[in-house]
Amino acid sequence: MPTASQRTSSLPSSLNGYRSVFREGLFAGQVIVVTGAGSGLGRCTAHELASLGARLALIGRSEDKLKAVLAELAADHPAVAGGHSIYPCDIRHEPQVRETIASIIAELGHIDGLFNCAGGQFPAPLEKISLNGWDAVVRNNLHGTFLMSRECYTQWMQHHGGAIVNMLADIWGGMPGMGHSGAARAGVWNFTETAACEWGHAGVRVNAVAPGWIASAGMDSYHEDYQALLRTLKHKVPLQRFGTESELASAAVFLLSEASAFINGTVIRVDGGVPNARHSWPLAQAERTIEYNGFPRYEPPTGLQDQVEPHA
Repeated sequence: MPTASQRTSSLPSSLNGYRSVFREGLFAGQVIVVTGAGSGLGRCTAHELASLGARLALIGRSEDKLKAVLAELAADHPAVAGGHSIYPCDIRHEPQVRETIASIIAELGHIDGLFNCAGGQFPAPLEKISLNGWDAVVRNNLHGTFLMSRECYTQWMQHHGGAIVNMLADIWGGMPGMGHSGAARAGVWNFTETAACEWGHAGVRVNAVAPGWIASAGMDSYHEDYQALLRTLKHKVPLQRFGTESELASAAVFLLSEASAFINGTVIRVDGGVPNARHSWPLAQAERTIEYNGFPRYEPPTGLQDQVEPHA
């Protein structure tokens, strides 16, 4: 790991609010739906969108977590007109999703963007995954993404346009150890490309972000053996570090914004170049680290706190 003198960082100098790289007011007047908003990447992206003027519909299964994020947004971004709303919902269940989207439109008036951030998985080799375990992950990562996207499209975007950003993962070449999630994310990838074609005529863009090893709170849910493996992974990254939540959030925000108006059906990899590493090329030790973290509330996962610096 580079020393402090070698480390070049664009971390915030204060804890007064999210320091986005995008222009102030970029999403003013817009309503953005964020799933998985109660923690991790969804929470971080919600903060960045709120800092840019968006009014948010926060979706997750835990009402307590959503309320906690809602309180953070009220404290950090009090200028957002109309405030934000929470909608506890299990995105795997079609009637709940349909009713939730209808409620958002009735209460907030419209839906301009959707970030399908919700997901989840557990480490296991294929032969150890039960059908119930496989089904739970696929329903959450693939079915939930489809249901949220379809309902946003049919209930609003089909007649008004909009932007959808889906969550993938570093699935290129397979996902050993998490085959259920890899299969589901590959399905989301194909769904993204299909929806981009079918829905483009309505002014609806559908894209995706594919994070690699992002030091997010979700890593704390893995058992200790897998966390020990995670601590070795930065040495397989050409940039020789883990990514920050802000680096993933900014990619999603870009795809939701007007700056990507002619980008449709594509995937932005946020992985430090992992798929480009080759066994024939030994990665050199990092000489410097240049990272972006605009989220003053960010804390690295417990298992990586000795490898990731939350603030400069």
